[in-house]
Amino acid sequence: MSTIIVNCGEIAHLSVGDISEPISGYEMLDKKSLVFPKGNAILIKNGNISSIDQNDVILDEFIPWYDEGDKTKNGYNIIDARGKAIIPGLVDSHNHLVWSGDRSNELSLRQAGKSYSDIANLGGGIKKTVKSTRDSNFSDLLSKANDRLDIAVMNGTTTLEAKSGYGLCNETEDLILRVNYNLSKNSNCNIFSTWLGAHDFPDDKSRSQYLEELIGIQLPNVSENKLAKWVDVFCEPGWFTVEETEIIVKASQEVGLKSRLHVDEFVDSGGLALASELGSVSGDHVAFSNDESRDLATKSGTMQTFLPGTPYILGKEINLPIQKCIDESWNFSVATDFNPNYPSLSMPFIGSLLSHRLHIDPLVSLIASTRNPATTIFEQDEMRGSLSIGSPADLNIIHSSYVDGWCQTPGINPISKTMINGVIVNSNKSI
Repeated sequence: MSTIIVNCGEIAHLSVGDISEPISGYEMLDKKSLVFPKGNAILIKNGNISSIDQNDVILDEFIPWYDEGDKTKNGYNIIDARGKAIIPGLVDSHNHLVWSGDRSNELSLRQAGKSYSDIANLGGGIKKTVKSTRDSNFSDLLSKANDRLDIAVMNGTTTLEAKSGYGLCNETEDLILRVNYNLSKNSNCNIFSTWLGAHDFPDDKSRSQYLEELIGIQLPNVSENKLAKWVDVFCEPGWFTVEETEIIVKASQEVGLKSRLHVDEFVDSGGLALASELGSVSGDHVAFSNDESRDLATKSGTMQTFLPGTPYILGKEINLPIQKCIDESWNFSVATDFNPNYPSLSMPFIGSLLSHRLHIDPLVSLIASTRNPATTIFEQDEMRGSLSIGSPADLNIIHSSYVDGWCQTPGINPISKTMINGVIVNSNKSI
C-alpha cells in the first residue's frame, strides 16, 4: 500500500546537492533551496519517497476522489497533515543508550563546587554507572533501553547511534552491545552500535592491563561477532591519552572498525586533530578544539559533533563556536549525548539550546540534527537525513506549520507524528 501525506505546511527537504555530503556555511541558511513552501504533498511507495509535488498535482494523478481527513482507500493510506510542517527524521549520532543506575545525587555535588573529575574520584561518574550496569542482566538492560528508545522516537528520533562503555570488562561490554543488537533487529528505529570499551579505566586492573584487554580480548570479540560498526575512545586528560587513543583506533582499523571519538571536551588536548589524522568519521564534544583542528576536520571528512546538553547539565556556559563554524564553512552536527549524567533523549531540546541560547537559525539547527549527522552513519546508497526522491521515508510531522517550530517548545514535544521507512510509528497529542 502506498502512502500520501496531503495538505503539508512547509517541508524541510534539505536535499540540495549530494545528500551523502553535509551542508555547511551560509548554504545552511538558504531556506529557498532547502524548504518547500506550504501546499505540497508527499507520495511514498515501498517505504521510500516517490514524489514531492503540489497538493493538487498529487491528488489529481493518484487520488482524484479524495476530499479531506485521514483515509485508507483504493490501496492508498492518506495522512492529512492539516497544514503542519514536515521535517526529516532526527538523527542522534552520539548516545549512551544502555546502562543501569542513578546519578541524580551528583547535581548537589556540582553545586558544591565539585568538578567532573572530582566526582569521579569520589566514586561517582562513569565508574558508579559501571558498577550498577555490571550488576544488571540482559533482560533488565534491554527493558530499560527499550523504554528509552520509545522516548527518543516519541521526540522525533528515527536514527540513533548507541554506545557501550559502562561495562569496562569484556563480559559487560559484550552484554551492552548484544542489547544494542537486539534493539537494532526489533525496533522501528535505525540503531547502530559503537564499542566504547575505552570509556575509563576499571578499578580492578592496571592501566597497562586494561589496554591489553581492550586490544587483545574486547576488540577481537567485537570484531568476530560483528557487534559494532565503530570504535570510540574517551580521549581526555585524566582518561585516555592521545597516544593510547591512537593505539586503540589503529588496532580497530586493522579489523575493519572505523572510529568516532570523544575529544576536547574539557581542554584542547589535540583530540580533534588526532581524529582527523586517523580518519575518524566524527570528533565529538569538541568544545575546546582549536581553529586549525576544526579546519583540518572539515578537510579530512571528520564531522565535528557538538553536544550542548553536556555543558548545560554541568551548569557551565554553552560557549560553543557554532557561529564561527558557519562563518568558516566548517562541517558540524549536534547530538544529545544521552547518558546517566545528562538523561535527555530530546533532539528538539538540543535544537532549542542552539537556537535559543546561541542564536543559531532553527533551520541550521535542523540540518545539524538530520542531514549532517546522517552522513557519518549511512553509506551513500542508503542515505537518510533528508527528504529526497528515492530515500527512505523517515520524517516527522510537527505541530507547527513552520519548519522553524521544530525546536521552539522546550519542555513540550513539538512532534505530531513520526514515520520510519514509510510507517507511522508514533503519534502525539497536539499542543
